[in-house]
Amino acid sequence: MPELNTGDTAWMLASAALVLFMTPGLAAFYSGMVRKKNVLSTTMHSFFAMGLVSVIWALVGFTLAFGEGTGSLSAFIGDFSMTGLMNVNGELFGTIPLSVFAMYQGMFAIITVALITGAIAERMKFRAYVIFATLWAIFVYSPLAHWVWQTNGWLFRLGALDFAGGTVVHISSAAAALAAAIMLGKRRDLGTDQIHPHNLPMTVLGAGILWFGWFGFNAGSALAANGLAGSAFMNTHLAAAALLAWTLVETMHAGKPTVLGAASGAVAGLVGVTPAAGYVEPWAAIVIGLVVGVACYFGLFIKGKFGFDDALDVVGIHGVGGTLGALLTGVFATTTINEAGRNGLLYGNPSQIVLQLVGIVAAWAFSFVLSIIFLKVIDMVMGLRVSDEVESRGLDISEHAEEGYIFE
Repeated sequence: MPELNTGDTAWMLASAALVLFMTPGLAAFYSGMVRKKNVLSTTMHSFFAMGLVSVIWALVGFTLAFGEGTGSLSAFIGDFSMTGLMNVNGELFGTIPLSVFAMYQGMFAIITVALITGAIAERMKFRAYVIFATLWAIFVYSPLAHWVWQTNGWLFRLGALDFAGGTVVHISSAAAALAAAIMLGKRRDLGTDQIHPHNLPMTVLGAGILWFGWFGFNAGSALAANGLAGSAFMNTHLAAAALLAWTLVETMHAGKPTVLGAASGAVAGLVGVTPAAGYVEPWAAIVIGLVVGVACYFGLFIKGKFGFDDALDVVGIHGVGGTLGALLTGVFATTTINEAGRNGLLYGNPSQIVLQLVGIVAAWAFSFVLSIIFLKVIDMVMGLRVSDEVESRGLDISEHAEEGYIFE
């Protein structure tokens, strides 16, 4: 029987705090890219998720995601044995308290919901967002986490690899963001000179906080203070080589390297390595970062080609980066790094690519379809989008009765 390990527990407590810190970092990253009349609205989306999703996770999210489930349903959803976090205190999950594991996983749920909000910035009613976030956290995130990370989950049993959330976090949030962008339509003055990031230093600070917190996100997914955590930590940092690739390709394509591009490139690399962090060699993490940096730069042009307004490029970065990262995990994964994983294409197992594709398609389809359904119902009941007058005035004043900047 496993025993409590205080070193593992300390690391996981720190990792949970690091992952929570990512959400204020995301708020800064997103808020700097919108206009100043919407800075508080955009910040509120992420900050409110910290409270809302925490309660949802405690009441039903954790048990649906990590409960064993019953009968044939156990492959798709957990049971209600830990509703309200009952039967959690005093139990162990490996060498750490189950309560610590529950809170660590809850931080993942929080930031996944917050990631979606990059697509809805500057035009979605706050109350509509709250209802959507509630439904999505319960009926999309929790089942998907069960599929991938619970030992009874069908994708876990199939052998699809996702160390820290390429499918569960990044693809699922990108699919929901795509659905929301389609349902909401374009911002009323999109394409005019009126839309510019209002505070790029805030965005860069947010990217730095995300980079810092990502060590808890990926290295913490080892669930112990061990060599695997060290490997995931190293791979996470090295994959930010995407910053270099993005900057280079942007210079070649657009003529100048931008600060926003550098920040976006760093985040893209971190996204790309998330599913692979605990399965690949350091050199492979660098390759993943470089490939994802180039792919995500050109991924930003998807929204123009297909005519949807993904305001802060959730699809282009998290969708493209998460998808490519999950696929490349099937190429570079090796059991020399993680005996609990599987070998990928380069190590004699081409079938792993197929398994990764199954996980990718399942995550995209499940999140997108359910998100469209939820958004349609909410739109019929209360409407999704603010009026043109409110949008023109700014959501800070209209939705929250405040201004982000008052200079007298």
